[in-house]
Amino acid sequence: MGMKNIICDIDGVLMHDNKLIPGSEKFIARVLEQGNPLVVLTNNPAQTGKDLQNRLASAGYPLIPEECFYSSAMATAAFLKQQAGTTGAKAYVIGEGALTHELYNAGFTITDINPDFVIVGETKTFNWDMIHKAARFVANGARFIATNPDTHGPNYSPGCGALCAPIEVISGRKPFFVGKPSSLIIRSALNHMGAHSEDTVIIGDNMRTDILAGFQSGLETILVLSGVTKPEDIEREPFRPNHVFRCAGEIDIV
Repeated sequence: MGMKNIICDIDGVLMHDNKLIPGSEKFIARVLEQGNPLVVLTNNPAQTGKDLQNRLASAGYPLIPEECFYSSAMATAAFLKQQAGTTGAKAYVIGEGALTHELYNAGFTITDINPDFVIVGETKTFNWDMIHKAARFVANGARFIATNPDTHGPNYSPGCGALCAPIEVISGRKPFFVGKPSSLIIRSALNHMGAHSEDTVIIGDNMRTDILAGFQSGLETILVLSGVTKPEDIEREPFRPNHVFRCAGEIDIV
């Protein structure tokens, strides 16, 4: 078998907020040196590949090529582009510029007049007007798409799942989530790197998102204990990671 492809989560594996997790920079340096195909994957749609590259470089990582970064915003745009009849489709977007940018590139018109889609991602500018418009559009038949189901980020910052909740309650419709643990984002990341599931490992810190997504997509899974999942949490799940390491710096199988 050739060199393994690697899909690696950011928060809890490589970073805590904006600080690197010690040892993980050596792991990334080794992967880049070996030439393993790499995707650095995040459920957060609010940053572009360039933003993510800068975030990691500022923390002390070797420069990771911009095309290695893949977000739920990119996966959402790729998914919607594949859906028949979305060329020139109209979308009402709640999210940051990175999400809007990906949707523009996929051929969407961004509007609040009779949209075909309501697309929600993380944003700090969420307000009453957005809830009202989005709920009305969804109730009237717009397709409800969300970049990821995370309820909160570090320090209980509201996540995309939380922003979707009032729209869901008012409209009576649930969103379709693109991000982890959906296998859709994993397939999208594999397509992005031109890889197959049987030759790919996913490295994550969360049993319920990273490891579940990897397991459902047929990837080899590596859990690191430097983030949200603790050793006792592993026993609570009906599935198991293939490998467990204390942190990315200790991974020695890729």
